[in-house]
Formats: sequence, C-alpha cells, structure tokens
Amino acid sequence: MRHGQFLDAPDVIVVGAGVVGAACAYYAARAGLSVAVVDRGPVAGGTTGAGEGNLLVSDKEPGPELELALLSLRLWRALAAELPPEIEYETKGGLVVASDEPGMAALRAFRAAQERAGVRSDHLPADRLRDAEPHLAPGLAGGVLYPQDAQVQPALAAAHLLRASGARLHLGAEVTAFLRGPEGAVRGVRTPRGDLPAPAVVNATGTWAGRLAALAGVTVPVLPRRGCVLVTEPLPRVVRRKVYAADYVADVASGSAALQTSAVVEGTPAGPVLIGASRERIGFDRTLSAGVLRRLAAQAAALFPVLAGVRVLRTYQGFRPYLPDHLPAIGPDPRLPGLLHACGHEGAGIGLAPATGRLIAAALTGTPAPLDARPFRPERFAGGAGQG
Repeated sequence: MRHGQFLDAPDVIVVGAGVVGAACAYYAARAGLSVAVVDRGPVAGGTTGAGEGNLLVSDKEPGPELELALLSLRLWRALAAELPPEIEYETKGGLVVASDEPGMAALRAFRAAQERAGVRSDHLPADRLRDAEPHLAPGLAGGVLYPQDAQVQPALAAAHLLRASGARLHLGAEVTAFLRGPEGAVRGVRTPRGDLPAPAVVNATGTWAGRLAALAGVTVPVLPRRGCVLVTEPLPRVVRRKVYAADYVADVASGSAALQTSAVVEGTPAGPVLIGASRERIGFDRTLSAGVLRRLAAQAAALFPVLAGVRVLRTYQGFRPYLPDHLPAIGPDPRLPGLLHACGHEGAGIGLAPATGRLIAAALTGTPAPLDARPFRPERFAGGAGQG
C-alpha cells in the first residue's frame, strides 16, 4: 500500500494533545518552529481531561522535580496573563494538615527543607487552621500553608495553549509507525491518513508513552497508575484551597502498586468540590470500585465534616503516567536521533507542563535550557534502539 504525505511538513511533530504536548507545541512555536500535533483522540482526551488541574509545590521534596515545579509556576503566571480567563487560573494556595503531633513534626521538617529550596510557606498552629479553612474538622495538630500552589482547568488550558501555538492539529489520527531516514534516525510518523514527515518527533502521549517509545524501538517504562475523583454538587465556597492530609506526600512518593488513598479536598470556582486521591497500578482497568469511592468520601468527610451530607454528582477516573524513579523523561533520546520524550509526569503533568515545554523547545533549537535537564534524560532507562 502506498502512503500519502501531508503537505507543508513541520519542523517538529508533537504526538499527544494533552497539556504536556500542548505546552511543548506552544514553546516550540514561540521559539520559531512550525509544529504539528497528532493524537489518536481529541484534545485533552486522556490523563489531562481526568485531572484536577493542580499546580503544586507543596507535595514535592527538594530536588529536580521541585525545581521543575518552581519554574513551571512562574511560567503559568505568565501564561495566565496571555491566555483567556477561561483556563480558570487561580492562585488559591494549598494547605497541608497533620492529624497528630508526630505528623506535624514530620511536616515541619519537610517544610524546612522545602524553604531552603525556594518554596514559600507559613506554619499554622492548630488554633489558626480555621482562620484559613473555617470548615476544617476540630482536633487537628496544625498545618502548613503554601501560597504558591495554584490551579487551572486542565482541558481548557491545553486547548488554549494549542490554539495560541498555531500548531496544525491532526486529531483522530493514531501513529502506527515512525518514518526513518537513511541512517535510521526518526524522520516523521505514519498514520492511517498518510505519512507526516518532520526532522523531530516529541513523544508526549502520557500513559501510552511507553508503547509509543516501543514502536520506535526504545524503552521508556511508563506505566498507568489509576486514580479516582469524586465531584460534589455545587456549593458555596466551603473549601477555599486545596487541602490534603500530610500522608498524601508519602503516597505520591511511593512506588507501591497497591491501593493507596489519602484525603485531598479542593473547591472550584464553579462550586463543586473535588475529592481525591487514590493511587493503584492495575493496568488500564477502568472498573469502578465502590470501595475506593467510599474510602475517599469517608476521608474527605473526616477532614471537612460539612461534606458528610453533600451529594456526589459524578465520579471519574484517569491514569497517571508513572515512571519507576518518579521523575519524568524529558528531552532528546540519544538512542534514536530525532526522537524526544516529554512523558512520565505521573500526577504532576499539568503543573509541570510549561517547564517541560521550555526544556523541549531548548533541545529542539539548541539553545540553553532554563534548568539542568540531566536528571530527566530518557536514556537513564534500560533498552536500546531498534529498527521497529
């Protein structure tokens, strides 16, 4: 069968129309490159569309991911001034609470290390918690307020980043193969609609990034880590910020495949309260678990008793793109010239998207990166190039 070709080959193809792919497209276009975005589904049809839109530093220990998050927060502020208000950018801050004194001691130590890395925070003793969140349960030991934490509406943010990029969109077009040059380098992608040539291809396919990498003949061991969210009926602003229990930080850092749940509660500008968070590695199983939902609801009501009688209107679940060392893979893949990766952000992809896009744009144009990208190199995982 003879494959046709799209006209006007771009400088770079981004595979994936979620928020990470959209940010890669946006910053590549800002750097002067022409961009095409290919996705087998719609914009934000995967993990982005199932996300809560968190832009967090509060849950990150000092290290490369926190540096990426701090840069991204600065970039999100700039984007909020440029993109339409429909992205619902809100600098509401985050509050982490401890139920007992040992938990509070651990939280204070975590906060001290974060502050040395550039995170701003305020210690709230037990008698000040209700000044910040009047509906919190009594008896908590204290908390830490993180004013830098923010939120966006993720699907709309992705859509407006793509629109601002001017990228040509090829939606409903699954990549079935990589085009190769005479020396084996990537030179574009093949879809059922035809061949799309380009000198560079960015793998920003979220939980499917491992499969796309394998199609190119390299290993990036992304696995899906499922999470569920409950959405309540619209309420007055009974939860002002993102509020979560201190054990959420440990769940984020854990590599366990077993089910983990910890209370994460946040209000939204539209009124509904979002309740999470669960984590489990069970492949792409979308079977709804009533037990998980009951655990999340009970933990949220323990944190905010006012929610005990509130109706849950719907639930949804998504898959976080998990990598074993909890760091994303960002940048060129030296095992296969022409291929770059922007994947494996787990539950932080929305928050980390702008800095990821900046790193990809710097790699594409050969310009200095905004931070040290070496911890995110894709080749840190086993596996070599093949001819697939």
